[in-house]
Amino acid sequence: MTGPLVETAGLCKSYRAGGGEVAAVRDVSLEIARGEFVAIMGPSGSGKSTFMNLLGCLDRPSAGRYRLDGLDLQHFSADALAAVRSRKIGFVFQMFNLLPQASVLGNVELPMVYSGTPRRERHARAAALVERVGLSHRIRHRPTQLSGGEQQRIAIARALANDPILLLADEPTGMLDSATAAEVMAIFQGLNRQGITIVLVTHEPEVARFARRAVFFRDGRVVDDHPVDRPVVVRASSAEAAA
Repeated sequence: MTGPLVETAGLCKSYRAGGGEVAAVRDVSLEIARGEFVAIMGPSGSGKSTFMNLLGCLDRPSAGRYRLDGLDLQHFSADALAAVRSRKIGFVFQMFNLLPQASVLGNVELPMVYSGTPRRERHARAAALVERVGLSHRIRHRPTQLSGGEQQRIAIARALANDPILLLADEPTGMLDSATAAEVMAIFQGLNRQGITIVLVTHEPEVARFARRAVFFRDGRVVDDHPVDRPVVVRASSAEAAA
């Protein structure tokens, strides 16, 4: 399909708080092409995470329009939005959000359970994704037996379970040391080189340099949007091979 993968026009989101209304996202018009790697940056309270929630169909805008992969989502029902999330979007979070009682394999399988993938097929695909992030030797372990970097790799594998066209990552290195963060970002770069569109929220300039475009938010508005200056580029390596 031609055209941008993500397109917002006059997107706004307001919340009721303390007897008043807080505008978290204000009149954001933005396009993201297929295959881009975009870092969304800004200080705390700038609206960047709210904007990502709107892109991920986790919340509805108060005004404006959002098109994803050619679909105008404005009037989609809650069930229809859930189907879009399941089929087209993968999520990676700062806190990993893995189920502690499930194995690595079980965690990666979970999105496919919800989407109705047959058991044998989801087992095979989950095992392949665990191998893809370099953790086949941990496939029967539980999250509590993994390091932070390993848990985030499994969270990335889980985000890929339903073969999404858009990967959203909200502060995915926030719980990691700098060396492990760089390894995780190298995996994202490898996935992007394979054609997955990635939108990453971060407040860390060092992390944003792994992306190719930076969009800056302040007070709910986009105040800057430009290519990343001197981006970090990870070429063929063990990290990219894993991805």
